[in-house]
Amino acid sequence: MKVGIIDYGGGNLCSVANALRSLNVEPIIVANPADAAECTHLMLPGQGSFGDTIERLQHRGLVSFLKNWIAEDRPYFGICVGYQILFDSSAEADGVSGLGVFPGLVTRFKDEAGLKIPHMGWNSAITAHSESKVWKNLGSEPYFYYVHSYFPAPKNPEDVIATTTYGTQNFAAAVERGNLFACQFHPEKSQETGIRLIRNFLGLAP
Repeated sequence: MKVGIIDYGGGNLCSVANALRSLNVEPIIVANPADAAECTHLMLPGQGSFGDTIERLQHRGLVSFLKNWIAEDRPYFGICVGYQILFDSSAEADGVSGLGVFPGLVTRFKDEAGLKIPHMGWNSAITAHSESKVWKNLGSEPYFYYVHSYFPAPKNPEDVIATTTYGTQNFAAAVERGNLFACQFHPEKSQETGIRLIRNFLGLAP
């Protein structure tokens, strides 16, 4: 198993790399398609905006590469913006197309009295699919760490594996399809629960 972390000139590479090293997995940093030649799994951590991320990926020749990787059902783990870019477009970046893996738009939290935006801190992710291999031994409502103002709204409910409520707004916290898993929360910042999720994705023994 060779795990690549997509480096597009942004994102939270160090924390994800450290999470992998805690599982005795030394990551490969992937800054262009050639770097992924030996990779069996890819992770795309996200920090930053939708439009900037797509632009940086495009500049490094990684947009079409990622589309092909995912179309071939090769293991992909998207985190935060690495989750959002899987959708058609985002209210954060008018006129910028996402990867279009999942139909749907990325939208911003609506303003509510007393609700702080961005959504920052610990919150649950409630699943109706605890039988999923990625969700193994996490239970029906584990807690993860979130930092975001935008979130995807998938058109197909069957793609959603977990949801979260912030204020009065319920949103898709994670999606899963085949060997693809992506989430709005940050497993690399979510202590043992997040490490367990990454371990499950990689198919490592508990």
